[in-house]
Amino acid sequence: MILLAICISAQSASAEVVAASENPVSCMPYNGEHLSFDVGWEFINAGSATMDISASQSGWQVKTFARTNKALDIFRKVRDYITAEGICINGRMQSTLFDANLHERKYKAVKRTDFLWQENKVTHTQNQVTEHFDVPAGHLSVIDAFLAVRNLKLTPGQLIKIPVFDSRKRYEIEVTIAKEKKVLKAPWGEKVSCLIVKPKLLSEGIFTNKGEMTLYMSDDERHIPIKLIAKIKFGRIIANLTGYAKSEAKVASATQ
Repeated sequence: MILLAICISAQSASAEVVAASENPVSCMPYNGEHLSFDVGWEFINAGSATMDISASQSGWQVKTFARTNKALDIFRKVRDYITAEGICINGRMQSTLFDANLHERKYKAVKRTDFLWQENKVTHTQNQVTEHFDVPAGHLSVIDAFLAVRNLKLTPGQLIKIPVFDSRKRYEIEVTIAKEKKVLKAPWGEKVSCLIVKPKLLSEGIFTNKGEMTLYMSDDERHIPIKLIAKIKFGRIIANLTGYAKSEAKVASATQ
């Protein structure tokens, strides 16, 4: 599916990535969104993906799901479920949970990451083994990093960095905002100017392992992901936005 993980302004310090906002709405203005994607392997229809963003008691919950179709299941079956949660602290984004159930061909993994930001620690559980890491408050999951970048003012030519914790690693995702733009057709029928956003990932995500991807995001305040291209070992995964809706935000139940 997507993925999305991306970031902020030219040579910015890590603390700036979770830039202060005036209120929780500006911290997470995407509650109530539903995005759906058709996913292809080069020119072959491979499957579909969805992302749903809901309000929680103190922040947000993101649920993503990606799957290959029956034809591709024979060669590379994908069933990826990811739940990410976070809260707004003084107008800043703070991840609290990243829960991933990944099934990609022979690769299977169930991971849970709890961001204990008040203690500057993170716990990571995989295969019933829990590890503890020293991670300063302000680090985000890769999903929340993607949402953080959407809420920023993006300028062509920026080099962007954001601190994340993912797959037992603490690092900065580096993102480049290309100087050029591209016009793409959106699912609502209009042609829209898109920023070209290139994050470099160091860990696996939906439909892809680690490496480079290119996101085409609408050049407006919403920064809607219109298209995504991710390089894999054999060819490319291409995801095109097929549906976008935003409803009144409803409070989601907390993940157990």
